[in-house]
Amino acid sequence: MSEIVNKNLSESKDSYLNGKKNGNLNDSDYCNNNNIVVKANDNHKVRFSCDFEEESDDSDMTNKSNDNVQPSSQTEELDVLNKLESNEQNGGEKNVGLKQTYSEAMMNSQLLHSLPKYIFQSNHARLTSVTPFINEIKEQKNLDGSSADFQKSSDEVSEYPIELIENQKHAIERHMSIKTETEHAKSEFIEPDSAQFEHEINYNRILINEDAEGAEIEDLEFCSQLLIKAMIMREKYMMLSQQSYPFTTAKYLNKVFLDDQNMDRRNSIFSAEQSEQEFFEKNDDVKLNRKDKQIVEDENLYNQLWETKKAADNHPIHPPETEGDPFDIEFQPSLKCRMKMIGGVIQIFNEDGSKFSDFVYPDINMFIDDYRLMANFISNGPLKTFCYRRLQYLKSKFELHCMLNEFKEISQQKSVPHRDFYNVRKVDTHIHGASCMNQKHLLRFIKKKIKTSGDTIVLNHQTKGPMTLNQVFEDLNLTTYDLSVDKLAMHADRNTFHRFDKFNAKYNPLGQTSLRDIFIKVDNDINGEFFAEILKEVTSDLEESKYQNSELRLSIYGRKYNEWDRLAEWAVKNKMYSPNNRWMIQVPRIYDIFKANKLVENFSQILYNIFMPLFEVTNDPSSHPYLHQFLCHVSGFDSVDDESKPEKDRFNSKTAKPEDWNMEENPPYVYYSYYMYANIQVLNNFRQFRNMNIFNFRPHCGEAGSSSHLITSFLLADNISHGLVLRKVPVLQYLFYLCQIGIAMSPLSNNSMFLNYIKNPFYEYHQIGLNVSLSTDDPLQFHFTKEPLMEEYSIATQVWKLSPVDMCELARNSVVMSGFPTWVKKHWLGCNFKKEGIQGNDVKRTNIPNIRVAYRYDTWVYELNLLVEGVNKKLQTSK
Repeated sequence: MSEIVNKNLSESKDSYLNGKKNGNLNDSDYCNNNNIVVKANDNHKVRFSCDFEEESDDSDMTNKSNDNVQPSSQTEELDVLNKLESNEQNGGEKNVGLKQTYSEAMMNSQLLHSLPKYIFQSNHARLTSVTPFINEIKEQKNLDGSSADFQKSSDEVSEYPIELIENQKHAIERHMSIKTETEHAKSEFIEPDSAQFEHEINYNRILINEDAEGAEIEDLEFCSQLLIKAMIMREKYMMLSQQSYPFTTAKYLNKVFLDDQNMDRRNSIFSAEQSEQEFFEKNDDVKLNRKDKQIVEDENLYNQLWETKKAADNHPIHPPETEGDPFDIEFQPSLKCRMKMIGGVIQIFNEDGSKFSDFVYPDINMFIDDYRLMANFISNGPLKTFCYRRLQYLKSKFELHCMLNEFKEISQQKSVPHRDFYNVRKVDTHIHGASCMNQKHLLRFIKKKIKTSGDTIVLNHQTKGPMTLNQVFEDLNLTTYDLSVDKLAMHADRNTFHRFDKFNAKYNPLGQTSLRDIFIKVDNDINGEFFAEILKEVTSDLEESKYQNSELRLSIYGRKYNEWDRLAEWAVKNKMYSPNNRWMIQVPRIYDIFKANKLVENFSQILYNIFMPLFEVTNDPSSHPYLHQFLCHVSGFDSVDDESKPEKDRFNSKTAKPEDWNMEENPPYVYYSYYMYANIQVLNNFRQFRNMNIFNFRPHCGEAGSSSHLITSFLLADNISHGLVLRKVPVLQYLFYLCQIGIAMSPLSNNSMFLNYIKNPFYEYHQIGLNVSLSTDDPLQFHFTKEPLMEEYSIATQVWKLSPVDMCELARNSVVMSGFPTWVKKHWLGCNFKKEGIQGNDVKRTNIPNIRVAYRYDTWVYELNLLVEGVNKKLQTSK
């Protein structure tokens, strides 16, 4: 054993002395084992750690392990250490660069026999993380060594965990082969934190030494402070409205030193970390203390953990089928509350006039202050430069990751039985109900109805009176033989580019608004019968495909108080339910049209008609029975219209309140969004108090128009649709990445409306690590096949050469950002899908290799840690 070590030592010394004697790198590039080191232009050393895995059979591995690892006795181990240290001391200054590396390598190699089994990889038994256990086992074994070096290593783990772990791993692998079979010690079972799990994944990590981030330390401290403030602001709005906020981001925000703003944040609202704690306490049978080096000594607890893991593995992939009537919902008794709209937001009061509960929401002045602050952030020069460079770094890092790990990822995918892209769950999170079918499907449906229901009265004409379907087509001088896809003329073409008015006209079959009312409207003279039938055919196709799902959008305009009741009655009576679909409610921003036609008096009336029925049915379900049944299958609200229309961004404290907004001018985007968010927030808290489902705010945003739309959605929205303008605002783009805000993108829709396909930033967003997914928007206008979502994935894969891993990652993103219930997502993605990192990835369901998940999580955590350290340094300096 000692001869082997001394031989390796002498060979390494000769290799080392070929360089400069002072231990610095040569001016030229060189490759040493698996560490590729280059010299950057700014004299920073950049090392790409490439942990290439060698293939070997089990017999070779066993022989190598028996020859090189096991010393004959404890005394021999200590003799080897003493000889090694004496050799290093005799080497003097020449060997100072080797001392720590080889000392730690020898020390770690002798401790391997005492480590618990779970830290080894499966067949090749690669060591992944030794640092958390070194000090404890060293004290038990009383081994000699440099305590200062180990203390230094232990102190640096939190700051540069990936680098230290990789250094130790490569040092050991160069000299030792690790024994593949180690006795499992239950008494030393350790539950690592999420970051440690990522380090156990064996892939080629890209490490950058020192401060090669492209920013001066002053810029880093300044920019970090602004970005942390922006993330804290979003957390406030998300937690108040019961919308999602990533646990990891909240944890890193809690590491910021307590200044006044962070103290207010912790004292005034629930942080996401507190919400995470409550979630696990309610859903996990086993509760663990989350400490870095916790040791679970209770054998019964370990057995419970094992049984819990087995239960998660055996959790059915398919949710149980709905039995009975899906609209058979329990009706809670009335609370006898009274609702009143004050300043555009509905407030809840008891019968005696006292306030029902303190359902606070950000008042208009607070939101305006935050909105202005964010507007200043995105126009700040140093911050824009910093964010742009971070985004370019993330993009380049992903390209290197794919180059180094692509074959490993594909190999892991191939090892998963049965699962592939076709049978992983995917959700079309942005699709409108009125255009969810393709042209051929609508044409066949119209022909079928002419033949089977031609004598049905479908229209009450203003001058001609009641008309049957046959009479409608006779009036148009058309027969079923005359009809064709070209004659329908509903597909978007080059004439709709930057012409939203022409695009809206494409919703009219044969250019006739009467046919639109008959076939794709709920509120018509046949009570939406034909529309219900064709939607059932679409959802039936989804159920047949099994793995494709959708969130179809239905419209509530706010011009009448009874819109909700008519929509809900239509849904319940026609049994508009499918396990593959959840409903979204879209609110068009067309107050100016209603005002011009004298349908409403002011903007407050629209808000009242949209939200008052929802508060009333939450208070007393029997007041709107159909609505109560329907809302159980609604996941959120959308705000839609042409964003490219010019608007005056004059939202400030002097802006007219909704009850005073009686001019014909349409309110700006931020005005609509704030009052929708405020009402949704109060409604969510009220419904949560009643143990009812709550809603997310997921507007169209960033398709065109001003960047102020994106500021609004960053503060108020759970996730958004489109997000094209985000490519022009690096500060917001970086913040969307840090907060992992979902973006449902529709490149085919954008190609016909605002941006050529090849210029779409979708793939760049994906490379950076933004939480993006693919959606169809309007299959009636943009798609040709029976499966428009698969068509969207197919074209994107061909244009951007997406790998199977990329496609499965996008599919999982779509499920996570969708509004399907948590219990359904547990079946689709695994019981732990809410956990971030590889702990939340069940590869047997998602088909995403742990390598890709670990890379995404490692990179995300590094960016968050960089900002937190920058803020803490700034605060320490100021103190």
